Amino acid sequence: MVSPRAEGSRINPQLIVLLGILLGFCLVFTMTTASFFSAENMSNLVRSSAFVIITGAGVTLLMISGNLDLSVGSILALSGCVYAFAAKAGMPVPLAALLGCLSGLAVGMINAVTAVKWKVTPFIATLGTMYGVRGFVFIITDAKTVRGGLPPDFSFLDMSHLGPVPLAFFIVILIVALFYALEKKSLLGKYSFAIGGNRTAAILSGINADGVVMRLYVIVGFLAGLSGVMMGSRLAVGDPNVGVGFEFDVIIAVVLGGTALAGGKGSIVGMIIGALIVQVIGNGLNLLNVLSFWQSIIKGILLVAAVLLNQALVRKKGR
Repeated sequence: MVSPRAEGSRINPQLIVLLGILLGFCLVFTMTTASFFSAENMSNLVRSSAFVIITGAGVTLLMISGNLDLSVGSILALSGCVYAFAAKAGMPVPLAALLGCLSGLAVGMINAVTAVKWKVTPFIATLGTMYGVRGFVFIITDAKTVRGGLPPDFSFLDMSHLGPVPLAFFIVILIVALFYALEKKSLLGKYSFAIGGNRTAAILSGINADGVVMRLYVIVGFLAGLSGVMMGSRLAVGDPNVGVGFEFDVIIAVVLGGTALAGGKGSIVGMIIGALIVQVIGNGLNLLNVLSFWQSIIKGILLVAAVLLNQALVRKKGR
């Protein structure tokens, strides 16, 4: 078996193909719309991509380990509403934002216990959490948007800039750099590849597989919580309906980026390119006034195409 380090040192043909696809879509939308390449639209694209990339960084390592989390969309709604409730109650905005992130971390801990300690299949465990958390959010908000009485700086994460660059961009860069280092240099990253590649062999070699996977679930919960706080900041409200289908966008980005559904293979860089492809397509189709259900069809085709591409490259490499 090729080690992650050795594999990462080679040029990945799938990343080259993905970059070509990304540039191709950018070219098409630049030619077919007048505003795609405008500074305002590029800024919106960066902001909208931030949520998927931040959450996808954690989900990539989780899926490399052979596990899955379908609850990130519901966590997005929960953390945004918790952030809004706390800020509305008079808590300082930074502390309210931290509380929102910690609410996501708490759901991550629930997923970790359910999927790892109680041995519930990750798909079922996180599907249950997805519905349970969404229902809980509707209960605490009475299915209404949390608005009115929010402090003026509630939207600071979205409105703040460092020079001409949105603060969200720097948050994304920080998260990406951290998780790229975790993937390439840390024991957490190496253990994730080992567990996804052959869990039994990893355990026999002394790796605490349950402990690693539990940490990954908690990390994913926290990152989804951070994304929810940033989403709440962008919308300037706490919306219980936000994040429906968000888990689908994240999984598409991760799988499109080359992460194997069975685990043992994947990369943060690939996930970023996959996330940008998903967001560029959505953004461009919105500018072209394409109806949302057509966009869903296209995303579904993308997911299937990503799996087929991954299988084709694996077979080619095997030959």
